[in-house]
Amino acid sequence: MVHDPKEKNKVLKQGFLASRVPQNLDAIVVGSGVGGLGVAVMMAKVGKKVLVLEQHDRAGGCCHTFIEKGFEFDVGIHYIGDLLENGPLRCISDQLTNGQLQWDPLDNPFDQVVLGPPENRRIYPIYSGKHRFAQELKKCFPGEEKAIDEYMRLAKKCNFGVWMMGVLKFLPTPIAKLMVYTGIVNLLSYFFRYGTRSLTEVVNGLTENKDLRAVLCYIFGTYGNIPKDASFSMHSLLVCHYLPGAWYPKGGASEIAYHMIPIIEKAGGAVLVRAPVNRILLNDAKEAIGVSVMKGHEEVHIHAPMVISDAGIYNTYQKLLPKEVQATSAIQKQLSMLKHGEGGLSIFLGLDGTKEELGLEAKNYWIFTENNLDEMEGYTKKDREQGMKNIPLVFIASPSAKDSTWEERMPGKSTLTMVSFAPYSWFEEWKDDKVTNRSADYKELKESLIQSILEVVYQLYPKTKDKIEYMDAGTPLTNQHYIAAPKGEIYGVDHGTARFSSEYCISMRPQTPVKNLYLTGQDLFSCGYAGALAGAMICGSTILNRNLYLDVMKLCRKRKYKL
Repeated sequence: MVHDPKEKNKVLKQGFLASRVPQNLDAIVVGSGVGGLGVAVMMAKVGKKVLVLEQHDRAGGCCHTFIEKGFEFDVGIHYIGDLLENGPLRCISDQLTNGQLQWDPLDNPFDQVVLGPPENRRIYPIYSGKHRFAQELKKCFPGEEKAIDEYMRLAKKCNFGVWMMGVLKFLPTPIAKLMVYTGIVNLLSYFFRYGTRSLTEVVNGLTENKDLRAVLCYIFGTYGNIPKDASFSMHSLLVCHYLPGAWYPKGGASEIAYHMIPIIEKAGGAVLVRAPVNRILLNDAKEAIGVSVMKGHEEVHIHAPMVISDAGIYNTYQKLLPKEVQATSAIQKQLSMLKHGEGGLSIFLGLDGTKEELGLEAKNYWIFTENNLDEMEGYTKKDREQGMKNIPLVFIASPSAKDSTWEERMPGKSTLTMVSFAPYSWFEEWKDDKVTNRSADYKELKESLIQSILEVVYQLYPKTKDKIEYMDAGTPLTNQHYIAAPKGEIYGVDHGTARFSSEYCISMRPQTPVKNLYLTGQDLFSCGYAGALAGAMICGSTILNRNLYLDVMKLCRKRKYKL
């Protein structure tokens, strides 16, 4: 494992120059998140020459890390589930990194759900384990065994039925439509049967216990919709995702991109950063034939038989295509089915001391001010000053405590990361300020945000007080700049119930209304590392005309995984 940041940057920070663009490309990928790098690696594995272009100064998208004042921070990878040895996600990850990416398991319990104000705080541990998850919940909620068992039964059925989502996006459109409109899809898949039912509706029908309702819903923060707007099926994916356990990439989140890029390069491709694509090039027949990259004040045109976008549906359609193409009925129909996800807030703390000295753990805390999680809706509708005073949800984790290589790489230091949500509108007035020098008002707002959350941190980790050497906050504007999120969203297109209807599913496919332009990543399937990779698998299967999921299943069986 390479610990020298300079050596790593030689791979992750290869700047765009026209002279570095390979000749005779097979494809161009816009965006270097997991969805973009993933499909590029899949194509490289069958000998395709792919160019990946990234607007930021380093590759990785939400998997990138940054170093400030000697502290390394992740921006999007906090923990990943379902990585049992030889399991499907592990097999895919191994294939896309040639087995170089390693994983550290989190503690068990891996999550702690904290409900209520400090004077009446209840903490519920969340354990992984096929049976232990439910067993431990029953210890916390005696008398609720029936509700917990039924919740798990439904969640597992919905999770199992997600295969249909991939099938519908891969099948020819006429066949997929036939399956949807005849009702076959709902008959075969619990995922679509419950896709448009809200999490609140299902959970409230199981129990009257308000704390249990909150605990069964807590993990909505990993996709961003409060329970009354969330799809029970989407939620089920996350619940089941962590049943086998939770892991963190050994060496930090940047290891993911670091081990994918050499495979792309070996096939003759390249991953170039500081390469903002300003438009997709079309021929007279309105077919994609390449992209234009801004280099200073000049455009550099790069041609390829196909363009694959990992930039998100909104960016792809509204920023990269000409107005007359955006206006076509097919694209407008797709856009009419979407809405932006919620904006993300992040706080980064660099601490003096080891995890042992500071009492930090390889687990996460989900902290809610009350047990009615749907009340968060009122928070996002408040004005900025009111909302900032009482943030109803804070996720707290220590990346340094999760990474077994940390002490060797950054001895005597530790980090904490906090994540929450806030409307883009609260920060929109500063969107045109210079990124590194926004106004004093904006900086004061960030400072007040940090201070309001620090109190929560000190309650959980009292030994961190007076140990902070670095602190900063990221707002929806930060996300807009660094990961090109149109409204500062961290999970892409909204993950509400409408997104998980079978009708929506067959409308959002890898193929776009523009010939030779494809979509990949989290907007194609769902958010997160696994969701973005699923999007890449569907896109890769479509482009290569080969069911890559069957290849993975064969590999799992070969590696003796019990499916």
